[in-house]
Amino acid sequence: MKKSVVLMLSLLALPGISMAAGDAAAGKAKAGVCAACHGANGKAIMPAYPNLAGQNQAYLETALKAYKNGQRTGGMSAVMVPQAKMLTDKDISNLAAYFSGL
Repeated sequence: MKKSVVLMLSLLALPGISMAAGDAAAGKAKAGVCAACHGANGKAIMPAYPNLAGQNQAYLETALKAYKNGQRTGGMSAVMVPQAKMLTDKDISNLAAYFSGL
């Protein structure tokens, strides 16, 4: 009993875990613009761009939100910041669900 309470409290205390997963179908519908660099199947068309297919959903959400909020700079941020700023948090969640499921 004591172990179950500790486990439950530990899980509740984990930061950054989203209780609601995004809608992969809605993410797929929104992913067209991403294909220009990240490929239609989430596999990058050029080495300078990362593959998104199969990437961790929480990582994708965090990265896109960091671009959107101007917290992620360098690399391809000049391209990504304007793209991310056009997305709602729901769009980001949906895109992350879509690409993580590929």
